[in-house]
Amino acid sequence: MGVPDPNEGNALMTISEPQAAASFHVVNVDQATAWDGEEGEHWTEHANRYDAAVRRYDSYLVDAARLAEDDRVLDVGCGAGVSTRDAASVATAGRAVGIDLSARLVEEARRRSQRAGLANTAFVQGDAQVHPFESATFDVAISRFGAMFFADPVAAFANVARALHPGGRLVVLSWQELGRNEWVLAIRKTLAAGRTLPEPPPGSPGPFGLADEVAVRRILARAGFSNVELAPVVEPVLLGSDPEDAFAFVSGLGITKGLLEGLDITTRAHALEALRETLAAHATGDGVLLDGAGWLITGRRA
Repeated sequence: MGVPDPNEGNALMTISEPQAAASFHVVNVDQATAWDGEEGEHWTEHANRYDAAVRRYDSYLVDAARLAEDDRVLDVGCGAGVSTRDAASVATAGRAVGIDLSARLVEEARRRSQRAGLANTAFVQGDAQVHPFESATFDVAISRFGAMFFADPVAAFANVARALHPGGRLVVLSWQELGRNEWVLAIRKTLAAGRTLPEPPPGSPGPFGLADEVAVRRILARAGFSNVELAPVVEPVLLGSDPEDAFAFVSGLGITKGLLEGLDITTRAHALEALRETLAAHATGDGVLLDGAGWLITGRRA
């Protein structure tokens, strides 16, 4: 980790910024291995693509957060920091602090914030499930598809709740179940190559870790949140500007690489050609779009 930007001043609001990956406590070890490794590398290199893919969801998060000019905002699983910057652009007299497991993404988020001229942001590498946030520091906690990966979501959201002042707001975007998200389902079906692929176990850390409405209500209630609501958000996911652009992006995704593992050369080539055809079938004048379905989850610290 690099030295924090001196222009950030007291932006961390008592959150100490680790100088090396080994200097912060991690309980989500598997996720940290991925996000502070190959997965985080790919997300950093293709941050613009990942941000563009779910750009249609961004306004739902910002609008639901109902940010005030002087709000202090915590962004959980901030990635390259687009939601942190969105929050900071509204809370101009407050602060927006992003936390993520990936050192590369945190550094990229910091660079992008500096380039945007935002002096009221800060970013820290850490595991939000156990990070020692100062109690009652924040007014709002947000997460843009970054809070589905906790090994113990009750403990994680309880830790986030402690970071909020009483009555503080929680706003989370997560994915609904696999069957409602064509952008993942189409990739899985196309690359199955005759295999029967297992469904992600309900509630397991991953993109669909907060897909079950009943489970989410139970988790957040146990974590100390009240007035929990889940509203469906249905928007397409952009995978590329045209079929070839989409294929170049999707063929490098972790899910694609994982599904291709173990296939012989011929089967692998056929699967990739089928993927190319699937993406071409979803080309529109606005790019290659596949259906997506998310939850907008809101609540308050009790």
